[in-house]
Amino acid sequence: MSEVCNVLFLCTGNSARSILAEALLNRMGEGRFHAFSAGSQPKGEPHPMALDVLESHGFLIDGMRSKSWTEFAGPAAIEIDLIITVCDNAAGESCPVWPGRPITAHWGIEDPAAIEGERQREAFERAMHYLHNRISLLVALPMTSIDELTLKSRLREIGLSEGATLVAKGS
Repeated sequence: MSEVCNVLFLCTGNSARSILAEALLNRMGEGRFHAFSAGSQPKGEPHPMALDVLESHGFLIDGMRSKSWTEFAGPAAIEIDLIITVCDNAAGESCPVWPGRPITAHWGIEDPAAIEGERQREAFERAMHYLHNRISLLVALPMTSIDELTLKSRLREIGLSEGATLVAKGS
């Protein structure tokens, strides 16, 4: 794997969990990781609560946008090293053909945008907490020296940690 690991977080709408994950990894990865996010059916803009929670934790939200996974597919796209689905729907969808041979994993987390009313912020904070814990484990991995099989195994284990919604299929 190259010195900088390109990671694509996928979710159906690319408005909540994948947006949170992108922001977290770009900060926590300290230049060793470059995170992106996308969706199979993007909502068109990040969920307002996702942006509010990120901003309250000191993240810059300018330029964050909901985008289609087609931006990352095809021969002219940036080569992605890891693709991590964070919603169960995206994990079960037929994905585009990705350039290179990215390793895939599933880190399902309950959709905070599905919670309405006064408990919604709590749901977004909980999703951010779960993602923070998982990303902490990811950035601790020796990415430049780990073999592919071990990496797949570790990513699967991370996806089964606290807050997991679905057991990954063959990740």
